Amino acid sequence: MKKLLRLFCTLSAAGAVALATLPLTACAKNSNELVLRVSNWEEYIDLGDWDDDEVIDLGFEDGETIDIIGVNSMVDDFTEWFNSTHDYSIRVEYSTFGTNEDLYNRLNLGDTYDLVCPSDYMIMQLMREGRLKEFSPEFRDETIETNYYINNVSTFISDAFESFGGQNYAAGYMWGTTGVVYNPEKVDVEDVKTWNILRNPKYARQVTVKDNVRDSYFPALGILNAEKLLSGDGEPYELLNDTDDDTIEAALQILKEIKENVYSFETDSGKADMITGKVVANYQWSGDAVFIMDEAESDDDNPVELWYSVPDECTNLWFDGWVMLKDGIGNDARKQEAAEAFVNFLSMPENAIRNMYYIGYTSAIAGETVYEYLKWNYGVDDGVPYDVSNFFGEGFKPLTVDADTLDEEDGVINRGRQLFAQYPPKNITERSTIMCDFQDRLAAINQMWINVRCLDVNDFNPAVVWSVIAILIAGATAIVLYKFRYRIFYRRSTEETNEVNS
Repeated sequence: MKKLLRLFCTLSAAGAVALATLPLTACAKNSNELVLRVSNWEEYIDLGDWDDDEVIDLGFEDGETIDIIGVNSMVDDFTEWFNSTHDYSIRVEYSTFGTNEDLYNRLNLGDTYDLVCPSDYMIMQLMREGRLKEFSPEFRDETIETNYYINNVSTFISDAFESFGGQNYAAGYMWGTTGVVYNPEKVDVEDVKTWNILRNPKYARQVTVKDNVRDSYFPALGILNAEKLLSGDGEPYELLNDTDDDTIEAALQILKEIKENVYSFETDSGKADMITGKVVANYQWSGDAVFIMDEAESDDDNPVELWYSVPDECTNLWFDGWVMLKDGIGNDARKQEAAEAFVNFLSMPENAIRNMYYIGYTSAIAGETVYEYLKWNYGVDDGVPYDVSNFFGEGFKPLTVDADTLDEEDGVINRGRQLFAQYPPKNITERSTIMCDFQDRLAAINQMWINVRCLDVNDFNPAVVWSVIAILIAGATAIVLYKFRYRIFYRRSTEETNEVNS
C-alpha cells in the first residue's frame, strides 16, 4: 500500500492541474460526452505515480516482457482506453466514500451514481430494496474476449456471490477474511487460535477491536458459539447470522467484557498502534493486515515481524463488489455499456495486479498472470508447497514459499504472514462465512451496540438508579429555589437602597 503522502501529492497535483485548465476545459467540453459517475472506497484504486523501481517484472509471455507499473491513475487509463475503442467518448466523475452507511445515506439524500462499490451486506440490502440494475447478458458472455471479468474471476468468488443470489447484480472487486494481527514475541500462539483473545485478561489494554457493530458482533458470535463451531455441531452460516433476542443479549454481555479488556475500539488507528507497538494484537481485515506487516518490517530503526492468525472457530468472508444503480443507469444503454466496461477494465489481470499492489488488498481476479504475480511476490526456489488451488483452480500447482512465512501444525496452516493473509488456504476458506445484512433486526442490533459503546442503565441496580435520579432532582430543585430566593433578596435590597437614597 502506498504512503498517505503520495496520495496527498497526487490529489494536490490533480487539483492544481484542474484549476489551471478550468477555463479551457469548460469551453472545450463536448456536449455529447457521456458522464459516468463512479463512487468507490477511499484509497481503493491505483492512483498511479509509481517510482521507477516499483516495476513488477513478470518475465515473458509469448515472447514479450510483462512489465506492470502505474504511471497514470487507473481512472485516467480507463478513460483513454474506452475512448480509443468506442465510437463515443466518456468522462468519469470519480468520487469516494468512507463507509457503506455513508454511501447509503448519500443515495437516500438524492446523490446519483451509476456505478458504486459497496460491501457484501450493503449489496444485499440494495438488492432487497430493488435499487440495483442487472448486468447485461453480454457482460456475462464468456465467448467475448473483452469480457475480462467473467473470464478471469475466481470460481471461489463467483460461488460466494451465487450463494446469496447476487451473481447477476454484482461483480467482485476485492475480498478477504478477518483475523488477528499479532506480535509473536509478545503473544502466545495458542491465544490467537481463538476469538477469546479479545477478552483474555493476559492482554488487558493491549488488544484493539473494530469500532463498528458488524465487525464486533461477528467475533462475539464466534465466542458465543465456539463449542458448536469447533465440533461441527451446527451450520456456521446460521450461527453467525443469528439475530434473535437471546443471541443479541448474549452478544451484548460478551462485547461488554471485550470493552473492559481492550485498549480501544478503533476504525483506523489500530494499524498505527500495532506498527508502533502500542498494542500487541489487533483485530483486523486481511488487507490492512498485509499493510501492517509490511510497514512493521520495513521500519529502518526498529523492524518487527508480525503475523496474522485466523481463529479456529470461524472467519468472516467479506468482499466488495461493483453494482449498477437504477437511478443512475436508468435505461441508458450506452451508460450501462460504459459501466460494464469500467468493471472489465479493472478486471484485466495486469490492472487487477496494479490495484492489489497499490492498496494491499486481494482482487477477485484469478488466472495465470495473477498467479505469476504471486510467484514474483512470494515464490522461492527452495521451500515448502503452499496450495492456492481453492482460489485459482485445480489446474494451478502449489507455490513454493519460504517455510518461515507459515506456521504449519500437522499439515494445517492457521497462521502466517502476507501470503497467508492475501490467499488463505482451503482449511481457512472452508470455515469462512458471509455475514448478511440485518434486515428488520437492524434496530435491535444498533440498540445493542449503543448499550455497548455508551452507558447502559440496565447494568445498574434499579434502586441505585432511582436514588441517583432522586438526588439529581433534589439538587436541581435546590438550585432553582436558591436562585429564586436570591432574586427576591436582591430585589428587596435594591428597593430599600432606593428608598434611602430618595
